[in-house]
Amino acid sequence: MAYTDIDDPSAYFQTTLYTGNGQAGHAITNSGNSDLAPNWVWIKSRDDTSQHRIYDTVRGIKKPLKSDLNNAEGTDNNGVTAFGSDGFTLGNEAQSNGNNLKFASWNWKAGTAVSGNTTGSGTAKAYTGSVNTDAGFSIIRYLGNAAAGHTVPHHLGVAPKAMIVKSLAASQSWFINFPFGTGAGYIMLDRTNAGDGSNDSVWSSTAPSSSVVTLGETGGVNENNDAYIMYAFAEKQGYSKFGSYKGNGNANGTFVYTGFKPAFVIVKRTDATNYWFMFDDKRSTSGSNPTDKELYPNGNEVEDTSARFDFLSNGFKNRLNSAGSNTSGGSYIYIAFSENPFVTSTGVPATAK
Repeated sequence: MAYTDIDDPSAYFQTTLYTGNGQAGHAITNSGNSDLAPNWVWIKSRDDTSQHRIYDTVRGIKKPLKSDLNNAEGTDNNGVTAFGSDGFTLGNEAQSNGNNLKFASWNWKAGTAVSGNTTGSGTAKAYTGSVNTDAGFSIIRYLGNAAAGHTVPHHLGVAPKAMIVKSLAASQSWFINFPFGTGAGYIMLDRTNAGDGSNDSVWSSTAPSSSVVTLGETGGVNENNDAYIMYAFAEKQGYSKFGSYKGNGNANGTFVYTGFKPAFVIVKRTDATNYWFMFDDKRSTSGSNPTDKELYPNGNEVEDTSARFDFLSNGFKNRLNSAGSNTSGGSYIYIAFSENPFVTSTGVPATAK
């Protein structure tokens, strides 16, 4: 059996850093081994308090969402103005292209257009989307119907491990299923920093199947005739991992096995109130361990230096006794994407940073 089906993760995910120039038409080219025509672009200024900017090809250009706010979808003619064959083009908006400001962008590829009607309880509604079954990623825009048991096709061919849902029409929290791969509960990406919750009105107490995600009747995921965006992820060996771990409160901290050398990791404590933390392999001070530059998916703060993790050839290791990522007995979830699989399909091993 192959260790991975994805020898080059940069074909599906890349972190790209850039410096803004304040000018419309600023083209950003991804820097990985493969060209990547992104379908989902997430941007954050590293050195000012601009909000996050999230764009995707399903909703179209000039339609930002902000992970640090619960706002409805906006319209901005000067943010991302085009998606390209290996990157994207910016307008002159300061929060994504401020002159001489440093930015990070995270780019995912979906690609195949899908459309149809939702199923399950209540009135069927139309949906559109983009999917990449090789990378286990789909973007689905759907309409709610306020009926528990409303089912939305995800087109991944296998049950998704993680779903992120945001109302486009109303000021609602970002809902993420947790525990991953079940319908038992949720965690919110918002400024409350709350831990996990349980409410059958979110996922209707139903785990996602190989074809659909089941919704409850809450307005956060299923208000009648409101539009929503769902980012769905199936776990792919050697490329993506969605899981949990326990902290040990030690600088020689918990090791989390992913089966690949991480390129991107998000961590959140689930048993207590605490921030979300976002790290990648491009922003480190020295280019080697520890991976020490953190941003906050639910906050607009500037980039901070905190030597929380080592990125290793087969996972990541905590290097900080911190309530946010490694307190003794604390419960944490993580979302991780790969720089390199631990071992390629031809048996070539990865190395640590």
